[in-house]
Amino acid sequence: MELTATKRLTSGKSAQKLREEGRMPGVMYGPKQAAVAIEMSLKEFTKTLEQAGESTIVELVVDGEGHTVLIHDIDRDPVTDTPRHADFYAIVKGQKVQVAVPIEFTGIAPAVKELSANLIKSLHEIEVEAEATNLPHEIEVDVSGLDQLDKQILAGDLQLPPGVILITGPEEVVATVIAAVEEKEEEVAAAPDMSAIEISEERGKGEEEPGTPEEGSEKE
Repeated sequence: MELTATKRLTSGKSAQKLREEGRMPGVMYGPKQAAVAIEMSLKEFTKTLEQAGESTIVELVVDGEGHTVLIHDIDRDPVTDTPRHADFYAIVKGQKVQVAVPIEFTGIAPAVKELSANLIKSLHEIEVEAEATNLPHEIEVDVSGLDQLDKQILAGDLQLPPGVILITGPEEVVATVIAAVEEKEEEVAAAPDMSAIEISEERGKGEEEPGTPEEGSEKE
């Protein structure tokens, strides 16, 4: 997988100006690679990211010179989620790296189909260590073995390719099935008895009326 970029020689050119031109700034660095400011087509970078993710080797060609890299870090717009800047980690041959590899869930959990349980996917990526050339693009997790309530798949249960070491804790839950909880319907409060309220109001008015003076009483 190849991505073309050029060096950014004019530091005064703002990132906003690059984006207006459909380009994106980035930087490439590594153990034996000095940091180099670069720029590339945003469209090409987005396409490469969708195909490679952050755990697949990319051939980054900078001004005609190829570099074996991993997409190490991405800064995104908080509103549009569009990439604004990317770090590329230049790999040294034989060097081991730690990356987060996405999980791809496959199969159907029998407990969901037969027991009406809920499938809970607790993890969507796991941390692994391997030589860059051995890094898997994704880890498949088959949930067809989840045939009982509360049954779990742990990180330590995953089958990793040769040369790939699990860094995520082996006791971390990747997926499980739990009983579905029925939502109780809220009780609707009974409507107030308006006739009783009217009677009570009438009585209250009668009690508030002033009494008439007694016959035969004289004013002083």
